[in-house]
Amino acid sequence: MTSAYDLLQSLNLLDEHERIEAKRSDEVGKSLLETICAFANEPGLGGGWILLGVTREELALFPSYEVEGLDHPDKISADLASQCAATFNQPVRIQIATEQLDGKPVIVVSVPEAAAQDKPIYFKAQGLPRGAFRRIGSTDQRCTEDDLLLLYQGRQVESFDAGRVPDASMDDFSPEAIAEYRTALAEANPDAEALRWSDEELLQALGCVRRDPRGDWQPTVAGLLLFGKPTALRRCFPMTRVDYIRVPGRDWVPDPERRFDTLELRDPLFRLVRRAQAAILDDLPKAFGLQEGELQRQDRPLIPQVVIREALVNAVMHRNYRSHVPVQIIRYANRLEIRNPGFSLKSPEHLGEPGSAPRNPKIAAVLHETRFAETKGSGIRVMRDKAAEAGLTPPLFESDRGRDQFVARFFFHHFLGEDDLRWLARFRDLHLSEAEARALVVAREAGAMDNATYRDLNKVDTLAASAALRRMRDAGLFEQQGRGSATWYRPTGILLGEDALGGALSDNPGALSTNPGVLSTNQGPLSTQLDGLSAEPGSGFAEPFPAPARARRVALLNELPGELAAQVGALGQRSTPADVADLIVAVCGIRKWTAEELAQLLGRHPRYVRQNYLRPLMRTGRIAMTRPEVPNDPEQAYRAIETTGSGRE
Repeated sequence: MTSAYDLLQSLNLLDEHERIEAKRSDEVGKSLLETICAFANEPGLGGGWILLGVTREELALFPSYEVEGLDHPDKISADLASQCAATFNQPVRIQIATEQLDGKPVIVVSVPEAAAQDKPIYFKAQGLPRGAFRRIGSTDQRCTEDDLLLLYQGRQVESFDAGRVPDASMDDFSPEAIAEYRTALAEANPDAEALRWSDEELLQALGCVRRDPRGDWQPTVAGLLLFGKPTALRRCFPMTRVDYIRVPGRDWVPDPERRFDTLELRDPLFRLVRRAQAAILDDLPKAFGLQEGELQRQDRPLIPQVVIREALVNAVMHRNYRSHVPVQIIRYANRLEIRNPGFSLKSPEHLGEPGSAPRNPKIAAVLHETRFAETKGSGIRVMRDKAAEAGLTPPLFESDRGRDQFVARFFFHHFLGEDDLRWLARFRDLHLSEAEARALVVAREAGAMDNATYRDLNKVDTLAASAALRRMRDAGLFEQQGRGSATWYRPTGILLGEDALGGALSDNPGALSTNPGVLSTNQGPLSTQLDGLSAEPGSGFAEPFPAPARARRVALLNELPGELAAQVGALGQRSTPADVADLIVAVCGIRKWTAEELAQLLGRHPRYVRQNYLRPLMRTGRIAMTRPEVPNDPEQAYRAIETTGSGRE
């Protein structure tokens, strides 16, 4: 069982996440039980841990957990065990241990994942669906109908694509579509027994027809989608189509004066995938090569054909067919986006890992046996690997439960080519590692970066990704958004070259090697030390300053009166905390300052300044927030309560 100390360390480094939750409660409340329910239900998670008796510092923009302790740990343990045995439809057998942190009692709760035949776990008093929860990132989410179907799969409950279509008949099947399936099956497995069956036997075996209450055969949802005539698809599923949309520029602008080119496709799935693939390939930019010994060049799509096929099959196989929304393929100037209704039933943290969670198992089985698709969860991994082999920027995948949508983004940009290396030369003073350089290029193209994308991009663990992203945030290249597992990073003006200080950045194109495999500077290899910005461990000192930070610090010093500017400029690692605190109060007496501005002015990291100076000064009443009602406001600033003139005496 994981110790309380290890859990606290993980919380302070990564915040709450998929497998760890922190609670301060002195009683067993609804929130605690919802987290236990979510841990027990989440497929493939293996359960999770809850640490009771710690609290998150509300003034912190970044994770900071403190031990508060519990007054009656024995009573809480007994109540919790009793509630878990009686509150849910099935008893949840948790493990409970009381430990000491900083001399205070805390409780570690280990929640096991429920057996497949016992899911979903739900509150008996609320019933389904409101009483069941899933663990999505660091949050506990009420289950939707799709979630319940996933949880019920262990009990062999009927999926949506297995249901009958009341308005359909056997005449709605297309003989041509069935013939296409037989051709695809023969190519994949010439000895398949299904090739010897009649069409009616084939449809029955594939789950494409079921008997209605009168005993007559009637098409199922899967049957019509796979083998239905276009007229039947239009009548029964009017919005189940694929739209190919050509958008000028890089952004979706809903401007009636800008006419988008749109192609609407509606066909049985085998033909639909082929037509959509052809539409994409005809419109994609082309690359060309000349094979050794050949006299004629060969054009090929910039995005490999296998990537496009995998993405399309993934979209039609996993989409939510209850939703009356088409699949959209949007072709921008710099990327291709494929959007399908239906969030991923796999947690976003596990996309690309082995194991599939099909929303439409009947459709998935047919696509699998014809080798249109795998059902082992390998599709996303194949797309990532093939894009890397083609030298492209890694594709990005986004699952949005709120909008019930899954988005795949594929970029036309060649990764770490000469243009990228010239651009990265502007940041040579930061001594970027190769992993960090890759992340900056992807963030520039995609407009965002998060821990999961960094991990996939660089094949590192969560802790290494978190440390690298914070280093780049502290260097002024990223602006942090969200918290916990929802944390992501937005490129700043310094990164994108929009900052007024851009002139301070190096424009020497020779500063980095033009060999994508060897990122180096004139000063030697790019550092792989994630703490390269800190001159002394634990000091919070950000030396040496990169060029943009030096220029920004000079601009901030110029705002101060001469004597105060000189005192701040003379600060060094040997300055006492009291001296630094006095100067912060004096500076905040001139005007209001954000934590980031104070950190740049003092030459220390923002988190260090918050934890070691701003919070103590607020507790002693020497400074105050300008917006105390919204502590985590990104625009939060600080002002002095006392007036100290121009610094220390």
